[in-house]
Amino acid sequence: MTLTTDSSSSLQWKFSQAFGERAPGEDVQDIDMISAMEFEKSGDYLAVGDRGGRVVVFERKDEKDWHSRNELEQLDFTTIQHPIFHYKTEFQSHEPEFDYLRSLEIEEKINKVRWCATPNESLFILSTNDKTIKLWKVKDHKPKKVKELNPNPFVHSENVLLAESSFVSGQDKPSVANGYALEWTEKIDNMSPSQDTHAKRANIGETVSARCRKVYAHAHDYNINSISNNSDGETFVSADDLRINLWNLEISDQCFNIIDMKPSNMEDLTEVITAAEFHPIHCNLLAYSSSRGFIRLVDLRQSAICDHNARILQHGESSGLKSFFTEIVSSISDIKFASDGRHLLSRDYMNLKLWDIRMETSPVAIFKIHEHLRPKLCDLYNNDAIFDKFECCLSGYGLHFATGSYSNLLRIFSYGVGSEEGITMEASRNPNRKSHLQAAPKARRSSISNLTRGFSRQANENLSSGSNELSCNLSSKLLHLAWHPTTKFIACAAGNSLYMYYA
Repeated sequence: MTLTTDSSSSLQWKFSQAFGERAPGEDVQDIDMISAMEFEKSGDYLAVGDRGGRVVVFERKDEKDWHSRNELEQLDFTTIQHPIFHYKTEFQSHEPEFDYLRSLEIEEKINKVRWCATPNESLFILSTNDKTIKLWKVKDHKPKKVKELNPNPFVHSENVLLAESSFVSGQDKPSVANGYALEWTEKIDNMSPSQDTHAKRANIGETVSARCRKVYAHAHDYNINSISNNSDGETFVSADDLRINLWNLEISDQCFNIIDMKPSNMEDLTEVITAAEFHPIHCNLLAYSSSRGFIRLVDLRQSAICDHNARILQHGESSGLKSFFTEIVSSISDIKFASDGRHLLSRDYMNLKLWDIRMETSPVAIFKIHEHLRPKLCDLYNNDAIFDKFECCLSGYGLHFATGSYSNLLRIFSYGVGSEEGITMEASRNPNRKSHLQAAPKARRSSISNLTRGFSRQANENLSSGSNELSCNLSSKLLHLAWHPTTKFIACAAGNSLYMYYA
């Protein structure tokens, strides 16, 4: 599929739904903050993970399913129906743990959720925290309860004799060869099917159960940042800062290490893995990004270890001199393949880039996200905001792209003429209103990626921009979002709230 020109200005985005909204001034606990989300391949389900280790599943229920026949007849059928989602179920995927060998606390935060192929009516979800991946099976059940007991249940012949008036009165009645009284055989013949049992049963509605099917543990020394399902429906990869492992969904106690970037001497470490994604069509192709701004495309058929013979996508920015922060802002935080498998979307701190995997030297298009913050990189570094990892997503046909920014801003672009400006709106019930901006408190950060930069925070203390005022609210950032696979519909997370928009 080839990308065609389509201006983003033609899309008029409107608010659809919101989940988990809090009243103004209400405290939001850290465990309620959304940390991962993904639509199922058909678009009928949305999985959302949070920092408390929970996974919430939403199911698509379009408006037409909630109207009577008379209401449907009065509706204007020229109106385009957009997806409507309802809460389906939730389950506790991960619990906080403690690694006694390393004296390390492992938090329950869900880093990624991924949908697996569904061979039957059950749903399968992969979820991971920093160390452990789990496979969950979500299934609908229709339990029944006793609605009415039969006051005269079927009984054996000896009880029939005790109950029959002929036994008391001494009247002789002809009997049949099987030992039952003739009167009772007639009653049995006249019984309806519902009376042939001791009780009547009735449906009491649907319930949803979630059960952990597999636990893929003890395979990563560093924090897991990505999981990706293969198009073969049987395997998936998990990536941490230095290694990528290949798993079979049915085998939880064994995996194959296909990428190993750990040097013999950690002082020689120059980059870390930031994201990994399987090709949507070819099961042998895998792309992974690094903190140096590289995207490597490897063929799993060439070698058991895929460290070499990789096609490298790299943007050689020649304009301007490299500054102290050049390598930091070039670190890629997320990559996504388009459904055609030919194009790839990447997000670094400042830009959103669209790549053609056959063109290695430069991206097809570059969309600037918050270029106005470039003069404030020193302040962003001092309060750790420069290390925020923004995700990206693209539409099913690969024509439209979206990512987040500060002040809970959602940025949407389209491929074509006049698309550099894009659309900017706030993640709220009133997406077109202007947000109130304020400075953000300092955040905590801990990552192995510090070792790749060869400097300490003290080495940069003498750098100062002279002003701590920023034109955005760094404490409100839209990191996680997902695009519906079949329609122009976006779900995005603003803190603990889930907002949905359609065009």
